[in-house]
Amino acid sequence: MVTVSVKWQKQVFSDIEIDTSQSPFVFKAQLYALTGVPPERQKIMVKGGILKDDADWSTLAVKNGQKLMMIGTADEIVRAPEKSPVFVEDLPEEEQAAALGHSAGLYNLGNTCYMNSTLQCLHSVPELKSALLSYSDNVRGTGVDQTSHSLTVATRNTFGELDQSVRPVAPLHFLQMLRKKYPQFAQQQNNVYMQQDAEECWTQLVYTLSQTLTSEGSEPTASQMKELFGIDLVSRVHCAESGEESSEAESVYSLKCHISHDVNHLHEGLKHGLKTELEKVSPSLGRTAVYTRESRINDLPRYLTVQFVRFFWKRESNQKAKILRKVDYPLELDVYDFCSDELKQKLQAPRQVMRDAENAKFGLKVQGKTNSLKDIEGSSTSAGESSSMDIDKADSSIPKKQITGVYDLIAVLTHKGRSADSGHYVGWVKQDDGKWIEFDDDNPSIRKEEEILKLSGGGDWHMAYICLYKARVI
Repeated sequence: MVTVSVKWQKQVFSDIEIDTSQSPFVFKAQLYALTGVPPERQKIMVKGGILKDDADWSTLAVKNGQKLMMIGTADEIVRAPEKSPVFVEDLPEEEQAAALGHSAGLYNLGNTCYMNSTLQCLHSVPELKSALLSYSDNVRGTGVDQTSHSLTVATRNTFGELDQSVRPVAPLHFLQMLRKKYPQFAQQQNNVYMQQDAEECWTQLVYTLSQTLTSEGSEPTASQMKELFGIDLVSRVHCAESGEESSEAESVYSLKCHISHDVNHLHEGLKHGLKTELEKVSPSLGRTAVYTRESRINDLPRYLTVQFVRFFWKRESNQKAKILRKVDYPLELDVYDFCSDELKQKLQAPRQVMRDAENAKFGLKVQGKTNSLKDIEGSSTSAGESSSMDIDKADSSIPKKQITGVYDLIAVLTHKGRSADSGHYVGWVKQDDGKWIEFDDDNPSIRKEEEILKLSGGGDWHMAYICLYKARVI
């Protein structure tokens, strides 16, 4: 064992012991620990030149107290992070869900994909979640029947679990309450629960929530679901044979896209769905006659539901058969052409503000001031030019949250298979950051926007059955 000192740059390291029974590489490792200079960069001056890793100490004549010189550049010192790394799996479950970027999946409890896909699509509506959170556990004095109340509570709790969990959720309580309220979803065949129609599940759940979620401080019959999803229609009913004509008004929770050989796009299907024929007794003719009903939208919701009428009852096979025809649908849907004259008049000013904001974004000339809002809303000031894409800030005189008639796609419920009561249902939901998630029961996966537009049908792949659009407002 030999003790030496080593000079490196302006520093001197004293009393360094050299184990001469080990190779010089071990000595270099000692110096690396002291200086930060890697062994391969060290040049140590000894008798005969530079110390090599495999040199024999006995030939170098290194003595006790000898001073050696080292040349070399140290590695950059790696500083410890200010905060220790935190792994996602170590976070609390609520924070894990936020870090994941989307809510959890739902376990299939035995042919329940129709229910899972419905829940995932409706779960994408934040206003619905807020309404459910404020729903009371106390049913007394509300006039709501117990089964509707229980199903509403189960919906609220299931949505809460989806938001707080990173692991798949088992919606067993919701399923039990759904089957209790609507026994058709408890049908069995050979002691196995049967597949059901997702559109029927969607419709029944929305109807139940429309009965239980009432607006605070409004009339007892006013429903938050009506504000979110309700569509007011005005219809002209005409009989060409007798000349009779009447008008009707109704509220619905979805528009129907009727599919025929000449329908290739959603707009065409909606046009067909708003003009239908029916048979009823004609008072003037004293017998059954054919009437034509032409409907127009008279009030629009925040969220527009569109159902593709893909299934019909086939008597030969005694089951619902599926129309596989490809029907394209847009990411942006404008329903202005389907509105009544009265509603079109109300939409003109908000639509102009929206167009001006979009033009300003691209540096195009805006049309300028419009006083349509003043005419419609009784405003004391006219709407000015919009100078940015931030439509809410376009003009302080414009009332907030006005519908424009333009909607953006936020969810698609698809069906794969040949029959509504078989096959597989999946929910595709757009997230706040713009990415899409395919909720295939308990297995969510990220999808690209172009994949969503390929769900238009034409084969045995997943095809859109229900589309949910969100209103673009100012």
